[in-house]
Amino acid sequence: MSSARNVLFIMCDQLRWDYLSCYGHPTIRTPNIDALARKGVRFTNAYIQSASCGPSRMSYYTGRYVSSHRAFGNFVPLPLDELTLGDYLRPHGIRVAIDGKTHVEAPDPNVLSRLRIEPQSEVGQLISQGGFEPFDRHDGVLADPHDPEALSNKYTKFLLEKGYESINPWLDYANSALGEDKVVLSGWNMRYADLPARVDEQHSETAYTTDRAMEFMTEQGDRPWCLHLSYIKPHWPYVAPDPYHHMYGPADVVPAVKSEIERADPHPLYASYLKHRASVTFSDQATREKVIPTYMGLITQIDDHLGRLFEFMEDHGRFKDTLIVFCSDHGDYLGDHHLGEKELWHDTVIKVPLIIYDPSAAADALRGKPCDAFVEAVDMVPTFLDFLGIAHAGDVIEGKSVLPLLRGVGGAPLREFIISEFDYSFRTSTRKELNRPVKNCRTLVLRDREWKFVFCEGMRPLLFDLQADPHEFCDLGGDSRYEAIVERYSQEVAVWLSLRKTKTTASDEYVENWLGLKRFQGMKIGEW
Repeated sequence: MSSARNVLFIMCDQLRWDYLSCYGHPTIRTPNIDALARKGVRFTNAYIQSASCGPSRMSYYTGRYVSSHRAFGNFVPLPLDELTLGDYLRPHGIRVAIDGKTHVEAPDPNVLSRLRIEPQSEVGQLISQGGFEPFDRHDGVLADPHDPEALSNKYTKFLLEKGYESINPWLDYANSALGEDKVVLSGWNMRYADLPARVDEQHSETAYTTDRAMEFMTEQGDRPWCLHLSYIKPHWPYVAPDPYHHMYGPADVVPAVKSEIERADPHPLYASYLKHRASVTFSDQATREKVIPTYMGLITQIDDHLGRLFEFMEDHGRFKDTLIVFCSDHGDYLGDHHLGEKELWHDTVIKVPLIIYDPSAAADALRGKPCDAFVEAVDMVPTFLDFLGIAHAGDVIEGKSVLPLLRGVGGAPLREFIISEFDYSFRTSTRKELNRPVKNCRTLVLRDREWKFVFCEGMRPLLFDLQADPHEFCDLGGDSRYEAIVERYSQEVAVWLSLRKTKTTASDEYVENWLGLKRFQGMKIGEW
């Protein structure tokens, strides 16, 4: 191993790319993330492979697109043959662990049983955790007080030890407020977003997860590691502890990016999403003025704790040997395009912040510089491997290392366009409204510098002219004047799908050399 031996992979959940000071937000305070950007490279065109937690994260972890890794939605496990970051790094003596959220789903117990893999064995645990050692996994969103995860994860036990007595202290304290009459006000109701969480700030999810990251690094000492530090916030419930709940106000809420043009003759899929509860709620300006200041407070809280972590790393020499990646799994509409939540195709949700700090002297020339190259979530696995000097199978990984972009190494652009996929089959109301079979709820975005094309299986596509309409208000997909462009991008999508790396059970090298196998010696098929 060289001196470059560690990876700190920081991810925030549902953090928009434009809600950081270094990305241009006019009032939010994120000095520590900004400082990281000055030490590294800030990517201005970073995109995720799906605007939903599960499939997006599986692309981050495998280096493969959703069509390839097949975990198309939340609560859908990766197939057992998919390799993840842990599978690539662990054989090289690198400890790969999770601190926070992954959204990895355990495989069907029947599959493990058929393969005679005990779920609690070391192998069973690694499969169930997506290749990460569960140093301290807690995915949040524990709405059911009797959910086994709500009762058994380490953060729940930590809260109970601190005196937060409840069946589900995550919900009743960390993500709820207290009314004047001492009634617990659930954080699921956004009307209470401006009230402080019942938990002390030092015991909140963000503080706890940061503390655990420092414990992990201390425990590791000088042995190589890859830590996925994955914050649950600013994902809903939109609840922040004091003082972050009142750090921002309505004056800090930037106007929603939306137009009445969008609702004049909407695409059927978009029209259905306009009816969703979150969309209707976030279309109300009063909701935005109550929720968004709390969303911003949660981001500043993460920034403050990253400041603690970065100071700890500086004191222990970890900035000298650690690649640091800061990113998000997707954005949040927050009322943009008359929508709430995420999903669909707008840059609001598929574009994410991405800051990478490379400790190598080779990266000195570009420190603090922005990079407008198209990069994707699938690029992180090959970047980590490249940074650590580990060769990888090009016939499996679909992303490309961005290390040349960090070190100013010339060459052709990584890619000419980005791809983001989404499957809305789990959106039962929309699927039934549109009368779509479960297996036919697929969308695929192809975005380049000029156009955004959205393929919608069984429906007409959408098309946006990004030069004339950068906010994506005017859908041209049904306009006959653009038929040639629609046809061109339809063919691009077909070609892209045909090039997916699905032949993963045999390497390219094996195929190239198969006639040299011993079993074929002496065979003379077709000889006269």
